[in-house]
Amino acid sequence: MLAASSHKVLVAEYAPLAIKSAVVGYGKAEKQQVQLMVARLLQLDQIPEPADAADALAVAICDLHTASSLRRQAAGS
Repeated sequence: MLAASSHKVLVAEYAPLAIKSAVVGYGKAEKQQVQLMVARLLQLDQIPEPADAADALAVAICDLHTASSLRRQAAGS
């Protein structure tokens, strides 16, 4: 976080419930559901391995959804 800040890179934090909700549509989804949905959304032939890779992709998907929503809200203001 310090390296990102010192290079003026934006950093966002998301709660697990927010990530699961953005990816699966249900904030209390199981880890396997998130992994499966990541593979489907990204049109992958297999679930990303290791599980941490699927988690990182889920965070990226959440960030894309959130950024898109924020842009729409800003455009509507």
